[in-house]
Amino acid sequence: MSSALAERRLYLCTPDRRDLADFVAACLAGGVDVVQLRDPQLEAKELVARSRVIREVCAAAGVPFIVNDRPDVALEAGADGVHVGQDDVAPATARQILGDGAIVGLSTHAPAELEAAVHAPVDYLSAGPVEPTPTKPGRPGTGLAYVTLANRRADKPVFVTGGVTPERVPELAAAGARHFVVVRYLTESDRPEAAARALRGAIEEALGSS
Repeated sequence: MSSALAERRLYLCTPDRRDLADFVAACLAGGVDVVQLRDPQLEAKELVARSRVIREVCAAAGVPFIVNDRPDVALEAGADGVHVGQDDVAPATARQILGDGAIVGLSTHAPAELEAAVHAPVDYLSAGPVEPTPTKPGRPGTGLAYVTLANRRADKPVFVTGGVTPERVPELAAAGARHFVVVRYLTESDRPEAAARALRGAIEEALGSS
């Protein structure tokens, strides 16, 4: 799974919304190639139902769909995997629940967490947020140096988080980022396909790849 994620560049993390299927489809059309549903306000039953909505859209496009925090929900909904944080279910437990064929991702925010994560049974890491973000209230920014450290230390894809916009992509890429998580730039856009296309274009230009 790590190798399958290596060529994926733009990872959407979205809460539930009324136009969920259409929104995700628009983002995929614009270049998003991984999707995560993160909505801690949803009860498990509703989270499963909304996960299935995204799963169908992503499956039709051949794009991995990830559930945040809940490997049990990911399993029931038929998601491709789960993303866990430092205070959530342990990666080894998530792996045991979902099996070897599933994607398991892990958040890191500091060098000590990164060192532990390097040896964890996960397929990718996230690093950040680079700058403080309303989606993670109270969490300080890690700065660009942490992006560089994570990409040098990890032997698996590292997805950078926090304030990812077309304008910021060049400095993130210069710090070593090759994979990018986006939330507000797409979720707050009234033209998500165009916004995703602009962000994808900035990533490809910065990395010199298509």
